[in-house]
Amino acid sequence: MKIEQKIALITGGSSGIGLALAKELAARNATIVLVARNKQRLQQALESLPAVNGAVHRYYSVDVCDAAQVQGMADWVVAEVGLPDILVNAAGAAHPGYVQELDLSVFRWLMEVNYFGTVNVIKAFLPGIVQRGSGAIVNFGSLASEVGVFGYTAYSGSKFALRGFTDALRMELKPLGIQVSIVLPPDTDTPQLAYENQYKPPELKYLLPELGVISAEKVAQAAARGIERGRYHILPDFGSRLIFWALRLTGNLQYPILDWLLARARRRMQ
Repeated sequence: MKIEQKIALITGGSSGIGLALAKELAARNATIVLVARNKQRLQQALESLPAVNGAVHRYYSVDVCDAAQVQGMADWVVAEVGLPDILVNAAGAAHPGYVQELDLSVFRWLMEVNYFGTVNVIKAFLPGIVQRGSGAIVNFGSLASEVGVFGYTAYSGSKFALRGFTDALRMELKPLGIQVSIVLPPDTDTPQLAYENQYKPPELKYLLPELGVISAEKVAQAAARGIERGRYHILPDFGSRLIFWALRLTGNLQYPILDWLLARARRRMQ
């Protein structure tokens, strides 16, 4: 998939990783359509995008949880800009906390945004993409979609659902000439992470402090390379690659290892 002169639609494009990826793709001569809820932030984000060779970028304010709104957005984009060549689902949310303290509404909210929000967008554009027989769909998972993370029961559950959907989607669409990728970033320096840090259980500060936090720009650069190279799993840094392959190689041994890491974190807390 060549990025130059392609149309890229990015949900969650008004901030964080979505905006960083929009800037990265725009710098590579793609035409960008930003999608998010907040019109003011979308306008500010749009103004920050480079316009290579006179590219005209657009935005559309929509709640990806509302399938009818999403279909209206898709109809507008196809009519006014064109059918996206690269469809990026970066809209997402997280709210950590001990499972017994999280309200059921949090579980439903994260499923609506992280899972159904992605499904809504893909379903709206997929008939045209299938008919064309080409394109790239990029879903943003997380390392928490590879292994359940302490304090993230609601988030991990929604991202595990997204990973299962994306795995099946890859199998269905590859024979049709459509590329599917899933990005698995670690903790990334975004406004979303700042929000999460207010609610994280204290154990998380000591669980794997060595891994640190990476920039949204680094994730965006890795995602752009992964799109160009046709990668399914896109792992932005050494830490994410280490965890991904460690989980694959250890199998069920990961559970006693995770229990040991948690016990060590609690000793560190003391």
